Amino acid sequence: MITKDRRTAFEFAVTQGALDRNKPVLGICGGQQLLHVVLGGKLIQHIPDSISDPLAHEQPNPRDEAGHLVKVARGTQLHGIVGADELPVNSAHHQAAADAPEGVVVNATAPDGVIEGIEAPRYRFCIGVQWHPEFLISEGDARLFRAFLGAAATK
Repeated sequence: MITKDRRTAFEFAVTQGALDRNKPVLGICGGQQLLHVVLGGKLIQHIPDSISDPLAHEQPNPRDEAGHLVKVARGTQLHGIVGADELPVNSAHHQAAADAPEGVVVNATAPDGVIEGIEAPRYRFCIGVQWHPEFLISEGDARLFRAFLGAAATK
């Protein structure tokens, strides 16, 4: 396995620095996994080795199409932003958050139970999603980016 230790150390430090300053953080896919570790979480290293009968989290169809749905937890910041109980998402990962350490809220899950989103309410905007909202598969994806940009524009 090839690891990118210097890159990971840099990204970890940047993420920790942003959180220390309460700057808005939006982790996408591997960024969500990194954010989860920065927040004290652990990762599933390979979903098929840990989840029985998992979905195709490394979807075979193009990334600009949905691969599966996620359930968005009511009462979370993510739910307030996207305004939906479910979102169609694309999926391109084999790792995932394994737990919900103190201060971390799971805000989205796949039908197979894989954690698809997290947030840390002690920060003004700290959200991670396992999918790629930049493909704008749903209106929820666009709302997430608008909320992140809005948080970045305010002090």
